[in-house]
Amino acid sequence: MKYLNWNETTITDFSPAFISEMYENGYVFTRIGKGVMQQTRSVRIDLSKFQLTSENRRILSKVPDISLYLTKVPVTDYSYPIGKLAKDFYDTKFGPSIMSAQKIKEMLTDPAKSNFNCLLKFEADKSAPHGYAICYENGSLLHYSYPFYDLKESSKDMGLGMMTKALEWAKSEGKKYVYLGSLQRPSDTYKLQFEGLEWFDGGPNGSGTWKTGFEEVKKILASAKM
Repeated sequence: MKYLNWNETTITDFSPAFISEMYENGYVFTRIGKGVMQQTRSVRIDLSKFQLTSENRRILSKVPDISLYLTKVPVTDYSYPIGKLAKDFYDTKFGPSIMSAQKIKEMLTDPAKSNFNCLLKFEADKSAPHGYAICYENGSLLHYSYPFYDLKESSKDMGLGMMTKALEWAKSEGKKYVYLGSLQRPSDTYKLQFEGLEWFDGGPNGSGTWKTGFEEVKKILASAKM
């Protein structure tokens, strides 16, 4: 699965202000290597405009007992089952060799190689995690990325439930934006259901603007090759 990107750069300034500026210009952190960012058709939620819709509430009603907890990265209690859960999830959803347990371990335990600084845990109680998302966050933004959960045991609405809870949490923390990755495949239309959504329309020349219209990007996604 090739990730859509128009430009790639490796940063050395890891100050929150500079990273936020890069996200503003359509770049997102990747798992490729330390400091590697790619400019993509980024999608974000302006939290000043975000409020739950009836559909968002319906999704949350399907995961009523799940709470969100944040753990800083590197995590001190990493164990192999976390990596295996992620590998099994990505193997099933996107195909083999997309994500390895070793890469998950690297992102969660090795700050010299990882761009991500927090792990969101979604739990019914603290003894039984139901899902995770490996993220980057600072005072103004959350990049919600690399979610995974037990596909066999979880509700079919678990993925959207986790994302919605992350949006609620980020708004309660006073953040300005939540970034939800890229719009690149027809199946990515599920990200379009949130109030306050914006998407980055860029290109190889490095320019770009944030747009709010759904119909244009729906047409782009409908014609995208898998």
